[in-house]
Amino acid sequence: MNKDEQYITRAFDLAINGIGKVSPNPLVGCVIEHNDTIIGEGWHQYYGGPHAEVNAINNVKNKQLLPESTVYVTLEPCAHFGKTPPCADLLVKHKVKKVVIANIDPNPLVGGKGIEKLENAGIEVVTGILEEKGLEINKRFFTGLKHKRPYIILKWAQTQDGFVARKNYDSKWISNEHSRKLVHKWRSEEDAIMIGTNTAQYDNPKLNVRAWEGRNPVRIVIDKQLRLPETLKLFDHNQYTLCYNLIKNEEAELLTYVKLEENNFIEALLHNLYERDLRSVIVEGGSMLLNTFIDKGLWDEALVFSSQQTFEEGIETPDINGLVEVKEVAGDKLLIYKNLRNG
Repeated sequence: MNKDEQYITRAFDLAINGIGKVSPNPLVGCVIEHNDTIIGEGWHQYYGGPHAEVNAINNVKNKQLLPESTVYVTLEPCAHFGKTPPCADLLVKHKVKKVVIANIDPNPLVGGKGIEKLENAGIEVVTGILEEKGLEINKRFFTGLKHKRPYIILKWAQTQDGFVARKNYDSKWISNEHSRKLVHKWRSEEDAIMIGTNTAQYDNPKLNVRAWEGRNPVRIVIDKQLRLPETLKLFDHNQYTLCYNLIKNEEAELLTYVKLEENNFIEALLHNLYERDLRSVIVEGGSMLLNTFIDKGLWDEALVFSSQQTFEEGIETPDINGLVEVKEVAGDKLLIYKNLRNG
């Protein structure tokens, strides 16, 4: 690993501290190096707050060193006024010597303009350092800009003999306690969580974060004919919930009903979520909803727990391709799939 890769790797480590806190913004980390010593570092900590470059420069005790320093940043510094001033202008103001960037920002508001500002000020710019890793870290951000929909993570647990539930739709508890705790960690990191009508009816889940520290995701339920009872935990008004249906638009406290047309229902739903600035969704539905996303190719990643339990009969696991990794989770296997066609 060369020097540029070493410091960009550190910037990536910083960037991921913002997961679950900065959406719909990207995860960004920044390291400032002077004579092989880190003199400042920072990351984008929360949506609407200072960007990584601002936090890193504020962390530098001796600002007089900046003109002889190199700034390592995971994403091209912004060149436009948003909730904060342009970071490219800040780097120009401090006359840094060099800026090393992992990924160019595909956002049309930035898209090369930040680099142009830096170079016009006489600052040396290097791009494309560990670019693939940067794309992975900001997969939610890049997917949104490319496809105008959230990053879709399918999640389910299956028995060793290939079932996701018994014939009566009961699916508790296929995976072990450690796996379930990991699911709550994931919930805290993503913007929203989605289930279908059957899962809502038979499981009556809360879809919140209990076994981990972090924010609750937005709950999404598909109930096309509005047949779910209002007594379900989903409708307890304790957590923001979106109910997508074919019948009505209506606003209540922390509960919004969104009417869509039957034609291209899922596609319209995903676009509506994107318009609401939701950049990632865990789909925890039953096999019917999961298979809908798989059949349409509208998924990016699947996280599947395979337990040692057997049901012998029941509702079969979805059929999916693209296995890239298998991990052990205290006796369960975690199968990780990627939809490479959406790369």
